[in-house]
Parts: sequence; C-alpha cells; structure tokens
Amino acid sequence: MDEPRVTAAPHAIWVRRIAVIAVWAAILVGWRAYLSSTGEGVVESAQRFVDAVGGAWWGVLAYLAVYLVRPLVLFPATLLTIAGGLLFGPVGGVAVVIVGANASALVAYGVGRMLGRAPSGDGEVDSLAARWAGRMRTSSFETVLLMRLLFLPYDLVNYLSGVLRVRWVPFLLATAIGSLPGTVSFVLLGASIEQLDEGLGGISPTTLVASVVLIVASLVVARVLRARRGGDPTELAEAVAAAS
Repeated sequence: MDEPRVTAAPHAIWVRRIAVIAVWAAILVGWRAYLSSTGEGVVESAQRFVDAVGGAWWGVLAYLAVYLVRPLVLFPATLLTIAGGLLFGPVGGVAVVIVGANASALVAYGVGRMLGRAPSGDGEVDSLAARWAGRMRTSSFETVLLMRLLFLPYDLVNYLSGVLRVRWVPFLLATAIGSLPGTVSFVLLGASIEQLDEGLGGISPTTLVASVVLIVASLVVARVLRARRGGDPTELAEAVAAAS
C-alpha cells in the first residue's frame, strides 16, 4: 500500500516564499548599492574583476563563485562568458564557462522551485504562454533545448523552469547542449580581446565570423527542430515575453 504523500501546509509555503524573496531582495539591493557607491556599470565591474583575478591560481574558483551568484544579481551571463574567454583563453574558457553557466542555471532553477509551482493547467486560459508552460512540463528536454538554441533570456528560462517544476535532469541536459553554441561563440570573442570595453574594434575578423556562424547555426537548428514539431519558432519567444 502506498504511503500518503506529505505536502507542506499553505502557511509554510508562503513563509518559504517570503523568506526567499527577502534574501533575494537583500542581495539585489546590496549589489545595486555597491555599483552606486563605485559609480561603475556592469562592464566596469566585470573588468575590475578580470583585473583582480587574472593570472591568480585561485582565479578559476573565484570566477565560478561569481558565476554562481550571477543569477541572483541579474548580472548579464553573456558579459561574464566573454570575461571567461578573456581570463582563460578559448579552450580553458569554454571548459570553465560550461561548468559555471550550468551551475548558475541550477541556482536560478532552485530559486524558481522554492518560489512555488505555477498553476497545473486546470482552468488556465488557453493562451500562448499557457500552452508553452504545458509543453515545458510534458516535453521538458525538447522545449528547454529549443529555448536555449533561440537564445531566449537565459535567467528567465532558468527561473521559469523552476517555477513550472520542470524535471531537473532534462532541464540541465538541454541547458548544457543548447547553450554550447552561444558559450563557444562568446568565449571566442572574449579570448580575442584584452579589455571588456574594447567593443568590436578589438576582435579579430576570423573570431567574429566564427562566432556569428555559431550563432546563426544555433538559430537554424532551432528552426528545424521547431518545424519538425510543427509551428512557428517565433511563437515561443512571444510566449516567454508574455509570461515575463
């Protein structure tokens, strides 16, 4: 005989949500206060970090620690990925960023789970966002993979997957595979510059072309996958925009 399933009391769930939101808000306020006190933007703060850890034996550990905290302060994942290429080169950068990016995705996913589950679908309005929420639950790997290949907002996908209680194994596998083209392209960009504020002027034409090819290839694969399942890939972006 199956044992009855134990569920948390409603008040306990709300206490947990409030605690998570309070801690998250404190981290965000602290980060914004730091930026305000230094007068720096995100690019300047990232360059300061690169200058501090560049060449240090503990640089990889510091970089991974920052990547873990990154989703909590909503620091741009793309910028930190480029910094990884600048710090560790094209090969080492890809390896370190893959570890950091997937670990940070799990952090955001975990926060989303703690904030509570979205409606199960009973009585939901038959909207585009509701349909995609259903697909994320029933076809987790394929849907998350498609969202990654389309370069939809990284943290939004992470948090949304957690809130919807997407199973973590297919979520992580789809994230690791689907994020790879973007990871390689942005690490290559970072490895070809000396300063984060150099812009496109510091990037070699070969690196720029290779990065663009990887991004375009990712979008093409996403379109092919979506076409095989039926429908227009642009509706996924519209659904995520509606959900946000």
